[in-house]
Amino acid sequence: MPSSATLKESNQEDFAELHQYQTKRATVPAMEELLYEPIKLLDHGFLRVVDYMGDDSAIVQAARVSYGKGTKQLNQDRGLIRYLMRHWHTTPFEMCELKLHVKLPIFIARQWIRHRTANVNEYSARYSILDREFYVPAKEHLAAQSQINNQGRGDVLQGAEAARVLDILKSDSETSYNHYLEMLNINEANDQLVDPNKQGVARELARMNLSLNFYTQWYWKIDLHNLLHFVMLRADPHAQYEIRVYADAILEIIKNWVPFTYEAFMDYRMNSISLSAQMKEVVTRMLRGEQVSQENSGLTAREWAELSERLLSKV
Repeated sequence: MPSSATLKESNQEDFAELHQYQTKRATVPAMEELLYEPIKLLDHGFLRVVDYMGDDSAIVQAARVSYGKGTKQLNQDRGLIRYLMRHWHTTPFEMCELKLHVKLPIFIARQWIRHRTANVNEYSARYSILDREFYVPAKEHLAAQSQINNQGRGDVLQGAEAARVLDILKSDSETSYNHYLEMLNINEANDQLVDPNKQGVARELARMNLSLNFYTQWYWKIDLHNLLHFVMLRADPHAQYEIRVYADAILEIIKNWVPFTYEAFMDYRMNSISLSAQMKEVVTRMLRGEQVSQENSGLTAREWAELSERLLSKV
């Protein structure tokens, strides 16, 4: 049975060959090179650019329509984009859009879909048969539950315990997929019925036996403003590793697509910090030369730890 990923890539290449267009719209050479090229992620996942609209100039153009003034110099374009980012303007960044084809584990898709600011069309397991592809973490990412973070990981598992967990993940996934095909009454090799005397259960029912580490695919289209928000949350070091690898790949795409915006985003969002009023007061006291400790700071132990982390992590 041909892989759904292979079919989708083949169909996209056929589409591109059949539809050759001349365009007057803005294009970005680096993005033209990325079009349709899969970026391999995790064990079976990928991400690729299907289409994009706009560039740094589109952001500038939209902002200057609003301001009622304009100039063509690149250094002024860069300065304006940095001003917009620094002062949290949003609508000019909504003028650019990106469409991605993403293949990812279902449990990551369920995190991803919480960003309700995109247009999504997902591969239908009611209509098609899912591939025998499931995510198994590499050993270095197989970790215990964190003792200080209820939604994070702690130390990496070692030795026999790690080997047993990996064995469980692989064997359970293989078993559930075998039962999935059995319920469908489908021969994996040729997509034909195994037993002509059996009907097989409907695909929409058989799929419920598959676990969350199986792969799904979707087309995901989003404007640049909301994309930056997605990346800010999901490329953060505290984000789950499996979604972070996708966010890091998207960040590289943004770097190629809108370099001025990428630079401003890294300076004013990713590599900046925010402080509460109480934290700001602590920093002010420190700058005055006062000896400030957690006990006399007015901060809770957790707030103090967060302040220390924010200040030191950016040094």
